[in-house]
Amino acid sequence: MIDGVAEHPLRQICDDRGKVLHMLRRTDPYFEGFGEVYFSLTYPGIVKAWNRHKRVNLFYAVPIGRAKIVLYDDREGSVTRGQVEEHYLGPENYVLLRIPAGLWYGFQAVGAEPCLIADVIPEPHDPTEAEKLPVDASEIPYHRWRNFH
Repeated sequence: MIDGVAEHPLRQICDDRGKVLHMLRRTDPYFEGFGEVYFSLTYPGIVKAWNRHKRVNLFYAVPIGRAKIVLYDDREGSVTRGQVEEHYLGPENYVLLRIPAGLWYGFQAVGAEPCLIADVIPEPHDPTEAEKLPVDASEIPYHRWRNFH
């Protein structure tokens, strides 16, 4: 795994009425504080890439649908510099994905339904601390998005 990335299994409590899906508790050993929770609804086949946060770690979970999340490490001095990873998250792999600051990331809903990505960040969103590149950026050696728009 890319240095600093982690997947933490999450609890689902299911019964005949539906589910309760846990995401993050203040008492979790990997909790870094609370700044904001936001959701990204992504339609099938749509790619949202590439983004990078300079100082904020992201914590993603996908309670609805299925998402492919791709990470690229180009951090100076990183032991995993140049590495690309794919993570598939959704109800069948319900985990909390920690994306450390400095990694490029993008995601795509896979399957026939939209996906909902929940993100907890340890400080309120600050657009000046984030960077963006286009989905087909030559700086990132990943070109396996399916039918991107």
